[in-house]
Amino acid sequence: MATPTIEAVDFFYLAMPEIRAIGDGSQDMLLVRVRAGGHTGWGECEASPLASIAGLVAPMSHSACQPVLASVLGQPLRDVADISRISQLVKANSLDLLQADHTLSGIEIAMWDLLGRRLAAPVYELLGAGRALPKRAYASALFGDTPEETYAKALSVAGQGFRAAKFGWGAFGRGTVEDDAAHIHAARDGLGPDRSLLVDAGTVFGEDIDAAALRLPALADARVGWLEEPFVSGAFGAYRQLAAMTPGVPLAAGEGAHDPHQAIHQVDHAGIGYVQVDTGRIGGIGPAARVAAYAAERGVQFVNHTFTSHLALSASLQPFAGMRDVSLCEYPVEASALAMALTADHLLPDANGEIVVPAAPGLAVSVQPDAVRQYLVDAEIRVAGRTLYQTPEL
Repeated sequence: MATPTIEAVDFFYLAMPEIRAIGDGSQDMLLVRVRAGGHTGWGECEASPLASIAGLVAPMSHSACQPVLASVLGQPLRDVADISRISQLVKANSLDLLQADHTLSGIEIAMWDLLGRRLAAPVYELLGAGRALPKRAYASALFGDTPEETYAKALSVAGQGFRAAKFGWGAFGRGTVEDDAAHIHAARDGLGPDRSLLVDAGTVFGEDIDAAALRLPALADARVGWLEEPFVSGAFGAYRQLAAMTPGVPLAAGEGAHDPHQAIHQVDHAGIGYVQVDTGRIGGIGPAARVAAYAAERGVQFVNHTFTSHLALSASLQPFAGMRDVSLCEYPVEASALAMALTADHLLPDANGEIVVPAAPGLAVSVQPDAVRQYLVDAEIRVAGRTLYQTPEL
């Protein structure tokens, strides 16, 4: 049997008709298609689509700044080891191309999907898990513009059966301490006393420990399960100091990590209780699985980060699908029409508010090209009269 080699890597820039300046990453997307040996795999990059397309095809600057495509196209894709080998090749050849990790992430995910489909195995099984275990889905939503809107959103997700919810970004941290307290208590009132409430500050405090600390009394009073990303990703000292002030409200961080080392450093040096990783940013499923295993060894809870499609959701769940002591997962409840149309299959919470990755080949979701073709953005990159990228046929 001939060795399957990667014969095509296609990037598709998809976007909603209107992009608003809100913290909703599902408004556009970079969909990835990889073909090898008569099989197709799909992935998604969680990054600016056009910048990541440029990372795929940008002309070589020097030996450590080559286009990502040069390290992927034509490579054998026989087994799990090849996915790691190709990823390391990209890392070496595109070391100085700072968009390379984001560009690679969607390709790496698509390679897992393709390999799983070719071998008729779920991705989590290829990672070594015997079966996928239920994860408690927390409804992930933005704060409303007013406390009244936040209350209505919380009431809605409670009515949908979610046992946990997270509210973030929006007006939080941009007004007064009293404004933030009103939003926090509105969320708690809407959810009721028995559901878990989580808060995402969206790095709004930069590295201002005092400003973040002023919000702690309201968070503690509302029994918030974690405060996510009060600071920018690299502000380990600020995280560590704030964590010492609030043992009752753990800190969460990690979605900004675009390399497993960054997330591992947060586990070791930031005093966080939860590390969140986005497979569409960190380099894909393999690096996310590495962080999940490391966090478990250090007594830090691993949580997926995803706010887009169910293709991305499935990819984000695979690295910890079989981990028994890691039971919480992010679940996007405000995804755009584009994100929802991408796949025919949606991972829906059961009556207990839990989801389980299906025991089906690859990522177990089916991409619907016809359903999202209307969102396709025509793009072209030309350099010195040569076309490096043109929107492929979807």
